[in-house]
Amino acid sequence: MTSNDAVAPTASTPTQPVLRATGLTKRFFSHAVLEDVSLELHPGQVHGLVGENGAGKSTLMKVLAGVHQPDEGTVEIAGEQRRFTHPVQAQQVGLSTVFQEFNLLPDRTVAENIYLGREPRKGPLVDTAAMRRDTAALLDGLGVTSLDPDRTVRSLSVAEQQIVEIAKAVSYDSRIISMDEPTAALADHEVELLYAIIARLLERDVAILYVSHRLKEIFDLCHVITVLKDGRQVTTRPAAELDEGALVRLMVGREMSAFFPEPAPGTEVGEELLTLTGAGNGYVDAIDLRLRAGEIVGLAGLQGSGRTELVESIFGVTPLTRGSLTLHGESTTIGSPRQAIRRGLALITEDRKAKGLALQQSILDNALGVVRSVFPGRTSEARAGMPGVLSSMAVSARAMDQEVQFLSGGNQQKVVLARWLSTNPRVMLMDEPTRGIDVGAKHAIYELMRGLAADGVGILMVSSELPEVIGMSDRILVMRDGRLAGELSRGSTEEDVLALATGAGEARHTEDVA
Repeated sequence: MTSNDAVAPTASTPTQPVLRATGLTKRFFSHAVLEDVSLELHPGQVHGLVGENGAGKSTLMKVLAGVHQPDEGTVEIAGEQRRFTHPVQAQQVGLSTVFQEFNLLPDRTVAENIYLGREPRKGPLVDTAAMRRDTAALLDGLGVTSLDPDRTVRSLSVAEQQIVEIAKAVSYDSRIISMDEPTAALADHEVELLYAIIARLLERDVAILYVSHRLKEIFDLCHVITVLKDGRQVTTRPAAELDEGALVRLMVGREMSAFFPEPAPGTEVGEELLTLTGAGNGYVDAIDLRLRAGEIVGLAGLQGSGRTELVESIFGVTPLTRGSLTLHGESTTIGSPRQAIRRGLALITEDRKAKGLALQQSILDNALGVVRSVFPGRTSEARAGMPGVLSSMAVSARAMDQEVQFLSGGNQQKVVLARWLSTNPRVMLMDEPTRGIDVGAKHAIYELMRGLAADGVGILMVSSELPEVIGMSDRILVMRDGRLAGELSRGSTEEDVLALATGAGEARHTEDVA
C-alpha cells in the first residue's frame, strides 16, 4: 500500500455525526483564540483541520479533548451533550487525542504504556501475560505485526512511538480519534504505515480529526476539510470541491502562483563558492557538485538516498575522505562543523528541536549560540543587531527573553535561521528548511532565501517536497544510493525528478537506445 492510494476518500452515504461541536469559543485573558467554530465528525470519515500556525487548530483540539473548557458553545457525542473537565473524561466516552508531543514513559514497555493506570489484574497483581496478549491483539488489529509489546519505548523509533500512541487511543474503544501533525517527524515509508493504520480505523467506522500542514496528506486522506484563520472558521467543504491552490487561498489569502517567489530583482549568479570533485566517504560517493553565488540549488531524492548525508559531509559532521573540496576558489578540507563555520558555511538541520535549538533557552540565547561559540569577539555586534534581524523575519514573540519552546514551529525555524545569519555565511546548507511549519511561515522563509541569494549567498537546499524543490530551485540535483543521479534545469517536472530518483529515467533511456 502506498501513500497515493492508502485511503482514497470517496463520497459515502450520509451518517449521523458521532461528534457535533457548535459555536465553540475560547478566550485567554479576554483574547479570543477560538471564536464561534462548529464542525461535525462522521463515522468512517477523516475530517481535515487546516490553517496557519495560530489559526486555532490546537486550541480546538484541546477543547474537544477536555484539556481546555470552552467559554461558549457545546460538544455532543453520539447526540448527547458533554462537557469535559479532563482528557480522561473524553477518553471514557470514546474520544481520544494523539498529540504531536508524545505522552509516553520511555522506560516502560509498549504494553505498560498502552494500559498505564488501567492494567488488567489477577487478584492484587498486574496480569502481565493478559496485558501482553491484549497489546499484541490490538497491534495486530491495526496491521502492525513487527512491534513487540515487551520492548521499552526508549528503544522505539519515532514512527513506532506514534503507533503506540495510536494503539493507546484505540484501546479505549474510541469512536473518535484526533491526530495532531502525526507525520511531522516521520520518513516517507513510515507515513505509508500511518496511512494503512488510518485505513484500518476507517473500516471500523472510527471518525478521525486530522491536523497537518502537508497538503498532500490532507487530500490523500480527508473526506471533509475545515479551514481556520485567526481563530475563526473560514469554511467547511468536501475535499473533492477543493484543490491545493484553493486551499492555500483560503488559509493565507494568497494565490498558489505567488506561493514560490521569483528571484529578487537584481539577483545575479556569480562566482563558484563551493565545488566538489569525486568527493565521498562512507555515506556518499563520486560527488561532483558546484554551487555559485546567488544560486539556489535543490537537492532531491528518495528517503535514504544520501541527501542529508551529503550536506553533513560538506559541513564536516562526517568529513569527506576522498575527492576534493574547493571553497571560494581555494582547495581545502573540512574536518569539523567548527571549521565549516569559520570558512563561511552554515547548516540548517532537518530536526530543529533535536539539533537546531536549545528549547528551554531564550530566543536571544539561541540566536547568539553559534556566534558565542565560534566568533566570541563578534557577540556584542551580533547582539546589537539581533532585534533588527528577528524583526525583519517577522518573528512573533512576546520578547527576546521568551523561551523558544513556547514559539510556533514557524517562529522556531526563523530563530534557527537568525542563529546562522548572525555568522554572515556565504554558503547555506538547508536540510528540509520548511518541515513542519505552516504555509504562511513557509512563504516567509522562501522570501528570505530569495533575499539571501540576491545578496550573493549560495544555497544548497534539501527538500522532500517536490513542489518546493521545483518552485525554489535554479537547478535541481537528484540523488540515488549515495550518488548524484543527474541534474535538472529550472522548470523541470515532478515526473522528471522522480524518474532520476527511482532510476526509471535510466531504464527508459536504455529501452530507447535498444
